[in-house]
Amino acid sequence: MQSRGSSNRLSSTVVKTPISSLLFSMFATLASIYVAGRLWQDAQNRVHMIKELDRITGLGQSAISVDDTLKIIACREQQKKLTELEMQLATARQEGFGSKSSVDTNDNRSEKRPLVVIGILTKFGHKKNRDAIRKAWIGTGTALKKLENDKGIIARFVIGRSGNHGNSLDKGIDSEHKQTNDFIILENHVESPEEFPKKAKLFFAYAADKWDAEFYAKVNDDIYVNIDALGATLATYVDKPRAYIGCMKSGEVFSELGHKWYEPEWWKFGDKKQYFRHASSEMFVISRALAKFISINKSILRTYAHDDVSVGSWFLGLDVKHIDEAKFCCSSWSSGAICAGV
Repeated sequence: MQSRGSSNRLSSTVVKTPISSLLFSMFATLASIYVAGRLWQDAQNRVHMIKELDRITGLGQSAISVDDTLKIIACREQQKKLTELEMQLATARQEGFGSKSSVDTNDNRSEKRPLVVIGILTKFGHKKNRDAIRKAWIGTGTALKKLENDKGIIARFVIGRSGNHGNSLDKGIDSEHKQTNDFIILENHVESPEEFPKKAKLFFAYAADKWDAEFYAKVNDDIYVNIDALGATLATYVDKPRAYIGCMKSGEVFSELGHKWYEPEWWKFGDKKQYFRHASSEMFVISRALAKFISINKSILRTYAHDDVSVGSWFLGLDVKHIDEAKFCCSSWSSGAICAGV
């Protein structure tokens, strides 16, 4: 038989057990609701963040890596620069600037490349020679222009400046050029006999930069040129990209001081004292590629005592086609000659 105290403890235990279970169930339910709510909120935040990322980057439905983000930033910077350049280009075009090809396209015309640019190397006091050349084979005014337009032959007298810049010699050339408009005046070249090879180099460099011709010719101002024969002959060599055309020779190197053809650096040409193969000075022609070579390297190309030797030396190490053309032997007066001394 149980005691009264035992009965009370049992009753208390029976009463407390259902209450504890109920409280535990309520707590678990609330905890589940809280966790589910947090998970739902996190999911909503993640969706919102992805949508915002998609809206900013415009790259679709999925998140992107750091590398991809950096690439996007770089692309945007390039796009920004491209847009700025396009705006600058549009502004330049409005101000009249544009590439030669675009100008030709807009004008529906293509400019034909000149056949040859002839540099007639002249000197102070040689006006009679120049007038004789104008009368004999290059013409003046409209005739000179017709020679350029119809035959593709550009002819100019080449001269530098006097040692006393701006004196009567310079003024005389300026006045003559104003009347005839047929000079190339080398402003940074001082006229002197020993600087004649340098003058030839500066002419080729200047002409190659100013005119994109097939050929470039050097002629002395005491030479008569048969323009028609020159044009016909050069037309046969257009397919030779590195042509060096002239009356080829290999003359003696003179080491005696005071000799007309004295070469101060004679010792560079070997024990036999013979020059390498080169074209005679009166007249010779080089192709566009060789003229461009001179223009690019003019500051380091060595000149010797004579212009023909100097030019020939520049081509020794190049893959150049030396064309020995008898028609360029100006002193021979051969049949069909292109040039002749006067």
